[in-house]
Order: sequence, then structure tokens, then C-alpha cells
Amino acid sequence: MSVTICQSMGFVVSALGIGGIIGATCMDQWSTQDLYNNPVTAVFNYQGLWRTCVRESSGFTECRGYFTILGLPAMFQAVRALMIVGIVLGILGLLVCIFALKCVRIGSMEDSAKANMTLTSGIMFIIAGLCAITGVSVFANMLVTNFWMSTANMYQGMQNVQNRYTFGSALFVGWVAGGLALVGGILMCLACKGLIPEESRYKAVSYNASGRNISYRTGPYKVGSGYEPEMKTRRGAGYEEAARSDDGRRSYPSKYDYV
Repeated sequence: MSVTICQSMGFVVSALGIGGIIGATCMDQWSTQDLYNNPVTAVFNYQGLWRTCVRESSGFTECRGYFTILGLPAMFQAVRALMIVGIVLGILGLLVCIFALKCVRIGSMEDSAKANMTLTSGIMFIIAGLCAITGVSVFANMLVTNFWMSTANMYQGMQNVQNRYTFGSALFVGWVAGGLALVGGILMCLACKGLIPEESRYKAVSYNASGRNISYRTGPYKVGSGYEPEMKTRRGAGYEEAARSDDGRRSYPSKYDYV
């Protein structure tokens, strides 16, 4: 029961994490305009991975997508790639995990196959969570660097400075979603141990007779009919009593002493 609960919890947590990663990738508020020095403004800018938006004080919002790829920074494109890889691995992991659930029976699938599928889905969830966390962290590092560069230019007296941007809500969603996917993958890997069937090991046992070490030899058995004559070698008396020589040494009888 504990294996089923751990596997189900891992599936639910991972599904929430993958859904959060998809939502964070599609959100437009990855970076929002900093209003610290200008709290009252008629225009509010915010940007996402796929488009930039402008919201006016009247409530009208206009968004424009990035129509070019070569003009974007390399780190920005790397963040896109990481988020897409995380989504693809997460969706594949969910599909594998559905068939690996212990409560789902498909034909005569063995527990060893379900254990392998559970481990595979867990690894996919872990990689997806790491990709999401890495992508969001890289984008946050870019925001911090640009923010302090804009602040330094502002203090140097340069008035025509572009707007400063700070963390948007999509970053926090991505961090939380990546963490959920990571935790779900760890739970799936832990549930894999309970699904592995125990291997039965047989050890050879040696039986010895009590008090003696008797070895039993297997071989063909010969049954006698009772009519075979007994082959006995008869030896003469000369062989029974060996003669001794004069010097005290024992001499053995020759072949002519036999009867």
C-alpha cells in the first residue's frame, strides 16, 4: 500500500509541476518594468519568452511577438530551449508514468516492467524539473545584471536610459513548478524499489551422517542372480608363513610355492 501511495503522490506532484512549467513558459510576465522611481506612469511594460507587451493606463494592452531569432541574445534562446526540453520530457514522463501505475493493469505486465517504467518516468521528471529551474535562474541572472547596469548608468547622470526590469510572476511560478517536478521524480524513484520483485535464492545444503563423514557415490547398481561362483584366490601355506633368512630379513615366497 505504501508503494502505491508513494507512486500516486509522485504522479500527482509531477503532474502539477509539469503543468506549472507549461504555464510559466506561456506567461508574458517574465520581466516587468520597475516602477520604483516612477510609480505613476501611463505605460507599463512587461516581457515574456515569446512576446513583449505594453499596457496603458486606460486598460488597453498591446502585445507584439519576437519575429526574429537571430536578433535575440544567446542566453535568452538558451532559456527557451531549456523550458521546451523540460516540457517535452515532462509530458513523456507523464505518459510513461500512467502505464507504470500499480493500480493500472495492462494485460499480463509484470512488476519488473512496471518498476523499470516507474524509474524511467522518475528520471524524466527530475531532468524536467532541473531544466525548468536552470532556465528560470538563467533568466533571473540576466535581469539582475541588466538591472544593476541600468542603475549604474542612471547614477552616472545618463538620462536617456532604457527602462529597468525586475522579476515577473512567471519566474516564481517556474521555480515552484520545477521544484514540484523534482520532488515528484524523487518519489517515483523511491517507489521503484518497492516494485522490484524479490529474487529467491536457493542455497545448497550438505547432509552428513551423525558422527561420521560418509560420502555416497551414485552409480549403476548390479544385481546378482546368486549363481555366480565365488572367485577366491587360494594361497598355500608357504604364503601364510613366510620364511625368514639367516640375516633376519623376511623373504617372500616365489611363484612355485603356490598350490
